[in-house]
Amino acid sequence: MIFKIDPLVVFFTSLSERVILPGVIVSVVMLILTGILGRFFCGWVCPLGRLIDLVGAFKTKKRILNDAQNKRIRRFKYFILGSVVIAAIFGVQVAWLYDPLVITARFISLNCIPGVTFLIDKCFVWVIQNFNLYGSVYDFYRTLKASFLGINIYYFANSTAIFTFFFVVVIFALSMTRIWCRMLCPLGAIYGLTSKPAFMERVVDGCIQCGKCHQHCRMGAIKEGAGYVKGECILCMDCVYDCPVGAEKFVWLPKRTSSSISPRPVGKETTGSGGNISRRNFLIFFVISICSASFWKSLVWGEVRAVTGDSSGSVIRPPGALKEREFVDRCIRCGNCMKVCITNGLQPVMMQAGIEGVWTPALMPEIGACEYNCNLCGNVCPTGAIPKLPLEIKKKAKLGMAYVDKSICIPWKHQDECIVCEEQCPIPDKAIKLEETVVGGRRFLQPVVDKDLCTGCGKCQYACPVRPVRAIVIKV
Repeated sequence: MIFKIDPLVVFFTSLSERVILPGVIVSVVMLILTGILGRFFCGWVCPLGRLIDLVGAFKTKKRILNDAQNKRIRRFKYFILGSVVIAAIFGVQVAWLYDPLVITARFISLNCIPGVTFLIDKCFVWVIQNFNLYGSVYDFYRTLKASFLGINIYYFANSTAIFTFFFVVVIFALSMTRIWCRMLCPLGAIYGLTSKPAFMERVVDGCIQCGKCHQHCRMGAIKEGAGYVKGECILCMDCVYDCPVGAEKFVWLPKRTSSSISPRPVGKETTGSGGNISRRNFLIFFVISICSASFWKSLVWGEVRAVTGDSSGSVIRPPGALKEREFVDRCIRCGNCMKVCITNGLQPVMMQAGIEGVWTPALMPEIGACEYNCNLCGNVCPTGAIPKLPLEIKKKAKLGMAYVDKSICIPWKHQDECIVCEEQCPIPDKAIKLEETVVGGRRFLQPVVDKDLCTGCGKCQYACPVRPVRAIVIKV
């Protein structure tokens, strides 16, 4: 899974939760490779970086910063990385907010895939209706709709906010090439730090001082004198391809006597040229980060939360999910669980679970129930916020409890026949029992919930015919 090669998620989720996630070894290997090869992940692997490059290509006039400006802006990502570290030490996991893999995965899961399936579905419908193709084409369409990897149209609440966040990150590329990677990405900061001792270095031999490499460098890593900041180089090779005289190349462990612009390979930047943080700025940042982390814990789980009320109990978490506090801290909001939910019941919440629960998954039974014979959400969760449960154990996992509102339930209020909730209950012994009642000489059945058997899957709430409010609802 791609998140295992993401040290920002793996290390700081592990640190904040005081656990060791399965991807730790893979992430360590990635850091070792970066220490050998350089910052290749950002240039060749990161999907957000590639998309930012694609968007930035539409801007014809590039904004070029001088060395001092580049040095100033690249400091910010180290401040952000530091805040993530300090927050994790205090038990607050905020890596999900800045991580490029999480941002991309969430967009693909909750915006891109639903949008593509919607377009495909509408195209099929239009072709079938307009060309009267109700034979084999219609049968193929129905097969696609019914298959697991089909074209069922999924809807995700609050997906507009998720798209807006992603759009803002990507559209910044029109202001400056790779501005997210240069200035804000803490994962890039990690790889930037670990790439400094890399064996592969950029060497310039026979430079004519045309300045093209400095002007075209998408990361602003090449300085005005043709030297470069090694920790900012993403090995895109633009400088090699753009050099009019072929003076630039990347070599393994270059000899110190190589003929170049300087008496040493230009990868060895001078002290202070890499955008290092001063001692004064670091101390200010350290104090602010500690205060912020402490305030966040107080706001979310302390006295302020007690005054405003605990809203976490109003959401139904996926089957087997950790306790609310642990779940919110460990969940990285990647959208994997919501993407694979076959009923579309798992949805990203906004403030229903408090500010700390933004974009975490919750079951919304009126959209879709938890399928009895499905444990996909736990299988795809990268951090264990939703444990990987065997199917037989998952079937018994309690999400909540069903409650019948007798004031609007058809059999209870109107003394009329309705056994939909009992019919839909997937529990073999039926968690919803039907009690026979006689009113005015007429016999009919009324639903009663067996609290020992009910798992809160939401099948009953989803199927209940009463509107606008269901007569049977799941509560935590």
